[in-house]
Amino acid sequence: MAATSDAPRLRKLAIVPAYNEAGMVGRVVRDIRRSAPDFDVVVVDDGSTDGTAAEAESEGAVVIRHPFNLGIGGAVQSGYKYALRGGYDVAVQVDGDGQHKPTHLHDLLAALQTSGEPDMVYGSRFRGDPGYRVPFGRRIGNLIFSVVLSAITRQRITDPTSGFRMTNRRGIELFARDYPHDYPEVEALLMLHAHRLRVHEVHVQMNARGFGRSSIDYPRSAYYMVKVLLALFVGLFRRRPTPIEATGEDEPGVEPPAPDWAEPADRGRLVEDVARSPAAPRDGEAGG
Repeated sequence: MAATSDAPRLRKLAIVPAYNEAGMVGRVVRDIRRSAPDFDVVVVDDGSTDGTAAEAESEGAVVIRHPFNLGIGGAVQSGYKYALRGGYDVAVQVDGDGQHKPTHLHDLLAALQTSGEPDMVYGSRFRGDPGYRVPFGRRIGNLIFSVVLSAITRQRITDPTSGFRMTNRRGIELFARDYPHDYPEVEALLMLHAHRLRVHEVHVQMNARGFGRSSIDYPRSAYYMVKVLLALFVGLFRRRPTPIEATGEDEPGVEPPAPDWAEPADRGRLVEDVARSPAAPRDGEAGG
């Protein structure tokens, strides 16, 4: 009970990465505000060519606009940079396509504070009823990644492709400085293990995708699985930056974390700062 009584004093942020999600992102923002009004909401518009930014702003979300599409990893990292510089204690990723149910946000928050004090809690579809029919190919891929990551981390990982994840300040500091761009959900778990950050699972139900289509269709599933496994292998030997607080000296162009905003203009300057220095694609990657 002591842990949950501290929740109202925490500064909490929902990061909503979105690319051409004009038909769904407004509803996602509304659902977050209805289910978890204590969370601020920032939508990272990852170079959309539709009305994604306008829909998000119309529902009261702060919007960071990328000038071009970086992909899901770059969008999420911009959200973590915003959380770091804004002085947030907790950040959660809620996908802009409507798959993640904001009604589970306080379940994740409770687990983040009470389940052995993990640094990240993520929602797993496969600790019970997933809430929708998960395609067979995705189940097989998820199972393969689950076996590999469970062996590496020596803990049970049942849904490594879930992007519905909540981190504390240590996780925010790590992901603001270094976040995978190619296959972020799976690789981020390996990063947390490499930095000795603790992970916990909570069963959640999810929705089928509410709008648009996934970038990974059935013909690409086998190719995706091979590339993710290769990325995991390479990640085992990759040198990692130390997750430290941005001080203005540890990274060019990074300002110290901002205090609580007194005026909307302060928030606008923070958004502009993050948008001017988004995470760059790796190895010539243009995102997607």
